[in-house]
Amino acid sequence: MSASHHLTLAEARTLDGRYVMHTYARKPVLFVRGEGMRLWDDTGREYLDFVAGIGSVNLGHAHPAVTAALAEQAAKLTHVSNLYYVEHRAELAADIVELAGGGKQVFFANSGTEAVEGAIKLARRWGKKHHGEACVNIVTAERSFHGRTLAALAATGQPSKQEAFAPLPPGFSHVPLNDIAALGAAVTADTCAVMLEPVQGEGGVYPCDSDYLLAARALCDERGILLILDEVQTGCYRTGPAFAYQAYGVEPDIMTLAKSLANGLPIGAVVATTEVAAAFEPGDHGSTFGGGPLVCAAGRATLSALAAERLGERALATGAYMGKELHELMAATGAINDIRRAGMMAAVELAAPRAAECTAFALQHGIVLNNIGPHILRILPPLVCGNAEIDTLIGALYEFLATDNVRST
Repeated sequence: MSASHHLTLAEARTLDGRYVMHTYARKPVLFVRGEGMRLWDDTGREYLDFVAGIGSVNLGHAHPAVTAALAEQAAKLTHVSNLYYVEHRAELAADIVELAGGGKQVFFANSGTEAVEGAIKLARRWGKKHHGEACVNIVTAERSFHGRTLAALAATGQPSKQEAFAPLPPGFSHVPLNDIAALGAAVTADTCAVMLEPVQGEGGVYPCDSDYLLAARALCDERGILLILDEVQTGCYRTGPAFAYQAYGVEPDIMTLAKSLANGLPIGAVVATTEVAAAFEPGDHGSTFGGGPLVCAAGRATLSALAAERLGERALATGAYMGKELHELMAATGAINDIRRAGMMAAVELAAPRAAECTAFALQHGIVLNNIGPHILRILPPLVCGNAEIDTLIGALYEFLATDNVRST
């Protein structure tokens, strides 16, 4: 088939079914173009995007600053590996460290999972150097999600995602979120780190309580271990500040980033204090493609545009409006059990197991939504989202939810 041929949805489904591994149950739509909050399919139909590449396109689709940075860099140099210095790698690292308050260093990977793997390796390397060879265990939270490679999956506190791939690497334990007593009991002499998401994204948008995260930081300090914060989904202004932890008044020893760092391009980052980063020596960790000039140019353009357009402030303001409207929807329909939100990420927990049906209904009505399991709708729009787009979403949700069969359990 010619590369210039424009596929139809039917053609794409046929090819995908024949040649692509069946690891996703894809929705029946072929997206071919995007701009800001909007997507267009192969027929020219327009959609409002409330998924944003699972929180990866914070600037919106086809942002001109990122497009220009990509075009300029692609015309000069795409890849030479980490054996050499390249433009944009150190500059992007400096941008991230400045946003994080200084005193840190960065390792670049290709994804959030790889960033988590790097954080696990760094924590274990640090633990062995400072507390002995047995100090390798990491405590995470139930319902957490840290990735799909084996170690990241072992760190993930969701047995349903782990069972098919057992045996998983040892060295991880899971405790209930926001239970500081359980966290303290799980930390032993062999624990090198605690790893938490400030807001559990894939788990259903469950935020850490402020007192809990402060207590977790204090516990790590008291026991002489590391605090890792997984900001793959919450980073880059998704919840308001540049990084979600900054609203809690805590500082992690290691932070992981990815998703929106380059507005949808494959990049991940491990950000660690200079003292902890020193546990890595040349040869301890690496990546063929991580930190290449193309994605780093996109990352620099992304962070610059996010700040210039003050999208963190917009995430707070529009997110607050979204929260108000969702709570009014809950009151009006009686079909919602809970609303959880942090900035521009929200979960709508339905009373009935109709979340998948609701996302299908929304797609038919030109709205892209995501469901987590049978009860939870997840809302992760680009940060350029405004009140008018929220109103359209609420109207569609009301149309679906305000029916007797949805309200019934």
